[in-house]
Amino acid sequence: MIFQQIIWQIFHKLKEERTISAPFHLLRGKRSGQTIQDVGIFHLHQYFGILPKLSRQKYDEEINKLIDQGFITVFENGDYTLANNFISDNLLPFDGWHYRGNEHLFFARLSLIVQSLSHKEAGVMAFIPIQKDPQVQKWVRNFLISNEYQGGTLQQQLLNEILISLEEAEADPIAKEVLIKRFAGYKIPGYTWQQLSIYENKDEMDIQLLYISCLHTWLNIITLNEKDFPLLHKIAEDIRIHIPLSDSAFQTAQLFKEGHSLENISQYRRLKMSTIEDHIVELAMNDPHFSINQFISNEEMEQVLTAVEDYDTRKLKVLREILPNLSYFQIRLVLARGDTTSAT
Repeated sequence: MIFQQIIWQIFHKLKEERTISAPFHLLRGKRSGQTIQDVGIFHLHQYFGILPKLSRQKYDEEINKLIDQGFITVFENGDYTLANNFISDNLLPFDGWHYRGNEHLFFARLSLIVQSLSHKEAGVMAFIPIQKDPQVQKWVRNFLISNEYQGGTLQQQLLNEILISLEEAEADPIAKEVLIKRFAGYKIPGYTWQQLSIYENKDEMDIQLLYISCLHTWLNIITLNEKDFPLLHKIAEDIRIHIPLSDSAFQTAQLFKEGHSLENISQYRRLKMSTIEDHIVELAMNDPHFSINQFISNEEMEQVLTAVEDYDTRKLKVLREILPNLSYFQIRLVLARGDTTSAT
């Protein structure tokens, strides 16, 4: 049900202006220009990339459930309409735009640290690590050594940080319980997704979404409070994406900030002008200090925002017909920024 609520909420935000496949690409974190553009235009940052391994089969199964229940109607060309009888209250908080799956790396590190300290406390140093990734194992080994784990104080300090920070995190209580049960230790194997599904009487996908939401909320507490949670803050290093631009967009942004024109950047990078414009739109989405006034005036911005409100649409083709004096690029910039107060 949680998964269906998320899908329906995305459809609702898209205002029936995209096809049935749009939420699928968004949830998987597809780096295409269209999906990135949709994130900015429809303010879907929280859901971006929260399910990078979502299969099309699973997605279609959930869509069919929504169809069977009469919540959505899908047409042959991929368009859809929504019914007004779907209840999607109390949605879980996510921060997909800033984590994009990295939350799993944080938990991989932390869970192996917990497992290692648990076995050390029991006097058992030989065990099968719960995390098989050699890079995670190496990182944890260095962390334990640098924090003098054999001294005996690391375990209690880390436990205190976990308990206090989780208490501060405004996450669903069931989500916190799911997360805790994923830990393994000495003679404690840790719950599988299937076991948690049975225990909580919820679909496995919903259990995973509870877990991801809790990790996002928890990580936001940890990353903002290094002084209070130094150990967890270290474990969370390089997990949150502070510059959410794609590599290619970042290169374009650097050249633009150095004073190069879009035309010169296009020639220098041997990329189409439309691709360079995609990068600038991405920059406008992510950098609140980036001024779009160099491409469009405040008066023209107001024209776009007024058209969006009057015609209740964010379709580029429709807005271009309403405002033929503006280019698609200019309209996209305004939609990506969202309002004139943050445009300058």
